[in-house]
Formats: sequence, C-alpha cells, structure tokens
Amino acid sequence: MNIIYALFFLCFVVSASAQQKIDYGNNPAAGHYYNIRGIKIYCEIYGTGKPLLMIHGNGGSIKAFEHNIPFFSKKYKVIVMDSRAQGKSADTKDSLSFEMMADDEAALLDQLHIDSAYVLGWSDGGINALLLAIRYPEKVIRLAATGANLWPDSTAFFPESWKNDIIRHDTTHTEHFNAREKYEWKLFELDYLEPHISLKQLHVIKCPALIIAGDHDLIRPEHTLLIYQNIRGAYLWIVPNSSHSTLIDHRDEFNRKVDDFFSGKL
Repeated sequence: MNIIYALFFLCFVVSASAQQKIDYGNNPAAGHYYNIRGIKIYCEIYGTGKPLLMIHGNGGSIKAFEHNIPFFSKKYKVIVMDSRAQGKSADTKDSLSFEMMADDEAALLDQLHIDSAYVLGWSDGGINALLLAIRYPEKVIRLAATGANLWPDSTAFFPESWKNDIIRHDTTHTEHFNAREKYEWKLFELDYLEPHISLKQLHVIKCPALIIAGDHDLIRPEHTLLIYQNIRGAYLWIVPNSSHSTLIDHRDEFNRKVDDFFSGKL
C-alpha cells in the first residue's frame, strides 16, 4: 500500500511540475500557425469542452493569459491567439485596425470549424471582443471584456495617461525609424488613433456581456459605466484595489467570476 501511494504521489508531483513548466505562447505541443486573411496567425489550444476565445491587449501575446489558461482549460476548449502584428503573428503591412483583428478572430473560428464561442478580452482584446459581437453576433455566446474603451481621448483614459500619449505622439520623429521601431509605432498609433465605436453600435450586441475594469484602471470608470449602460442586459464589475491588469491582480477571483458569468450563474 505504501509503495502504491508513493508511486501515485510521484506521478502527481511529476504531472504538476510538467503543468507548471508550460511556456504559454511558446508551446509546440499546443501551437499551430493558421493562414488567416493574408497573414500567418499563431494560436494555441488547450483543454476540451465549449470553445473559449481569449484575446490579449496591445503589444501582448498568448502569455498574457498564463494565469487564466490553466483554470479555464479544465472546463473549456481554450483558443488563445497572438493578434495580428503581435507575438508570433508577424504583419509587416502599414495598416492596422481593431476591425481587421476582429475579422481575423472570426476567420480563425471558421478555420477551426467553430460556429460560436465564449469570448474573453483584455484591454485591446476587450475592444476586439466588443467588435466581434457587433460584426459577427452569431459567433459570440457570451463576452467578458476588461479594460476596454470605445474611443481614444481624455474622456476614456485618465487625463494624465492621455496627456503622456499626446506628448509622445507630437514629439516623436518617425522619418528615421528602423523596421522594429516602425512596428512598435504602428501598435502605439492603434491605441492613439482608435477605436471609434459608437454607443449606437453597442446597441447591436445581443449576447450577455460582462464589462469589467479595475478601480485604478487606465480607463476612466465613467467610460466603463457608459459601455455597460449601452449594452442591453449587461453586467458590470468594477474590481476593488485593481489596476488595468484585473485578470492578473486578482486572478483567482477573476477566473471564478468570469466562469460563473459564462455558466449563467450571475
């Protein structure tokens, strides 16, 4: 009996250790490239069950969800991708918009033969989640968006943060940028010039939506409230003592709350 117990314990330790060593965003066992609308989109898939699409923020990658994938993959088929021009999804084209990325996400679901999915988006990914529900309502079962904004100005961002972006934009000389600097500037301008989602567009969203922000978020609480108020039947969660990184700052509570929402328990 002791030998059996020892073997069981050893297997448990080895299994737990292996799980901890998963390099999310760089895991050949789970990763694959897909030809999506003219570029190669990198995606990793974990777990089984109902499909859940996770969308990271500006300049991020799959790794942004390293504290969330292990929890949700126990119950869902987690599909997590590097958005266009970020992570391993290289894109050297000049143009970049949130609409382009939402179209990428819809095309990826089509390639995976997934009719509809739960969607979790953080920051820019939250914007993409909203646009996916606006542009492809049939593809979104429920959405959770944390730290999203509808437009780029001081009514959406705290004034000091927005002021810093203005200074950076107005004092940066791009004529001598190398390839990498041009790449980074494209991502900066994405958030500086976009999105442009109207309140009327939010009225199109029919799926249940959970709108989330930290009480010390980059996004003004009034703006988060406006998003919530213009999606019929939406839920609002302002996370106490949290920054823009709600899903990291309060990972355990965040995971449970979003799962409860996806499960219809809220």
